Amino acid sequence: MACCAQGAIAAPSSMAATTAIRRPLDQPQPPPGSGPSAQTIKDWQDRKFGMFIHFGLYSIAGGKWQGKRVDNGYSEQILANAPIPPQDYEALVQQFDPQQFDPDAIVALAKANGMKFIVITAKHHDGFNLFQTAQTSYNAVDGTPYHRDIVKELAEACARAGLKFGVYYSTIDWHHPGGNTYIEGNSNPITPGQEAFNVAQLKELLSHYGPIAEIWFDMGKPTPAQSAHFAHTVHALQPQTMISGRVWNAYGDFAVMGDNAEPDVGMELPWQSPASMFPETWGYRSWQQRADLPGKLRENITRLVRVVSQGGNYILNIGPEGDGSVVPYEAQVLQGMGTWLKRNGEAIYATRKQPFAALDFGYATVGSQALYLFVNKLPPNHQLRVPGLADTTFGAAYRLGSPGSTVEVQRNGHDISIALDHLANWPAASDDNVNAFMPVIVLPLKGPLRVRPEMIAASADGSFLLQPAQAERYLNYNGEGYEAPATLYKLSWQLDAKADSYALTLRYSAASEHARMNLWVDGQRYPLDLAATTDGQVAASQVVRIRRIRTNHPYAMQVELTPSAPFQQGAALPVKLQSVELSPSR
Repeated sequence: MACCAQGAIAAPSSMAATTAIRRPLDQPQPPPGSGPSAQTIKDWQDRKFGMFIHFGLYSIAGGKWQGKRVDNGYSEQILANAPIPPQDYEALVQQFDPQQFDPDAIVALAKANGMKFIVITAKHHDGFNLFQTAQTSYNAVDGTPYHRDIVKELAEACARAGLKFGVYYSTIDWHHPGGNTYIEGNSNPITPGQEAFNVAQLKELLSHYGPIAEIWFDMGKPTPAQSAHFAHTVHALQPQTMISGRVWNAYGDFAVMGDNAEPDVGMELPWQSPASMFPETWGYRSWQQRADLPGKLRENITRLVRVVSQGGNYILNIGPEGDGSVVPYEAQVLQGMGTWLKRNGEAIYATRKQPFAALDFGYATVGSQALYLFVNKLPPNHQLRVPGLADTTFGAAYRLGSPGSTVEVQRNGHDISIALDHLANWPAASDDNVNAFMPVIVLPLKGPLRVRPEMIAASADGSFLLQPAQAERYLNYNGEGYEAPATLYKLSWQLDAKADSYALTLRYSAASEHARMNLWVDGQRYPLDLAATTDGQVAASQVVRIRRIRTNHPYAMQVELTPSAPFQQGAALPVKLQSVELSPSR
């Protein structure tokens, strides 16, 4: 059979291979080989808000089988969760005729409500394909009454509307021969036959559907060689495609949080938070209770703001019904978010994460010309206090969308404050519910943004005793599989250091093998060569003479520990730290 439907949009021939970017040496380096450029990564990070679509044979079942609700897992995995005999599930192809699936209408819904990209499930765990593939007739074109390539039509609709397009691809396939049946946690090993099948399909998707902005790998437990094979296949054809971390083994271009999860640690790599309307399912569930629309709207605006304030992208899922129609409740949530974004989108798109550990009233983002403050919890005195900004010059503050009423920024020591009651019509009682929620205060920048970080104070004698619990932690996500814990690769402290030089003593549980690490002080690298011992729990120490470099970090002395640079994504600190002691040199 033909690989793809005639007329499918091909990938542009100008997408030549590029060398993967290099990051600062105290950050994880991308895998070797071609990959997205710095501009591609920036553009990807600027989008902030996108649509996920889970659609397939499971949408026909709608979370029920033989008239009974199946509630022990996501509805898109009903084949395994019910469980359903494979031949009975496969018979759903004869019912797959989603005449209400309207790609242009879905794209219009996304675009009108502030979404900048769309990702659809080209193939989920059940092995059914929404695109025409030469690898199996188990697809929407060759195996169903529908006879249309949904991936192709949605890709073309996105191209017409100027939205970026991506595909979800499950590396496990319960329909493929060779033992790929359900395993708890979906941690299936990938057989050699499955690997070859996946690579063949990846080549189809990356060759016949135009530019793929991102490919959302999911599940399975491939070997490092298999993860590399999948990633290199994608980048050989489209080096600017962003690969999700769930290709596993640290071969992704962006980290993916757990379902409906956000990081609680520092993040340096590009990252994305995937969210479903309800935590119980991603695919359509006919009996899902869809209540409290205003509450659901507030929930998703808050999650969007929280993710963006930490520097991530938010991808929110819809699960169309079996006939392809969008669930009205889900459309209403998107429309409400769109209303809010029409007023407040300036504070979301093309911004960067807040430079504050926490704000008692809500969240912040940083734009090219302003600092944006999201008021989630109004302080009792109606004063917004923002720490560490006394050395930054601001213009008069105003509520986003209402620039006519302003208030001067007040300085209080190292902090600033904004008196909200001095803004006209604050809070704006005449606004509708969506506009009244999570208002944004704009602080126009007059010059560079300078932030004094929260610092650890020295003891009376000028010394410091640093514990791992005091550090900002940086973790490797998306390691060997979904169930693999994130591993620690960096600890970072900010010190209120007065002296120019210190004796630093690193105390750690010695490794059973020789280990190399880097100590970084104000950006200056100090190599550490840690000898092996016979007992991995034996306490050991190393003393290093360090110097303060105030031109690099004028406010606080920054102390970091990382693997020996340059280190690849996935590398972890090789020893368990006990403490770091610093004594001023006399």
